[in-house]
Amino acid sequence: MLNFTLPSSTGGDFTLGDQPIVLFFYPRDNTPGCTIENQDFATHYQEFIKLGYEVYGISRDKISSHCNFSSKYSLPFPLLSDVNETVCNMFGVMKNKKMYGKDVRGIERSTFIIKNRQIIHEWRKINVDGHVAEVLAYLKTL
Repeated sequence: MLNFTLPSSTGGDFTLGDQPIVLFFYPRDNTPGCTIENQDFATHYQEFIKLGYEVYGISRDKISSHCNFSSKYSLPFPLLSDVNETVCNMFGVMKNKKMYGKDVRGIERSTFIIKNRQIIHEWRKINVDGHVAEVLAYLKTL
């Protein structure tokens, strides 16, 4: 059973409970793909809420970065800060990647549906385009 607590951009800490959530891991605030992904989740946020799921984004950025990023794009959901990669490692999203010909270690864009502290579905190595629609379509089948 999953259990973690992380600092949240909305103030204080977020502790995983039994509530159903969509947890998406993204590499970094204020980068093109991550901005598009966060904006797409924000655009469809009320649809997730109507289906009974809260949305949380998570990266290794500091809370100050998350607060600025969230404010800049009016994100309606909390961003969680995992600077020590504890939760990233728990979910196995830290990967060695090539960036501009160099080996780097970073977050592999991934999304998880969690209910009662259990993963009920996951997407890994996701493509930003169409991903949020795919997650919504899956949730509508539950």
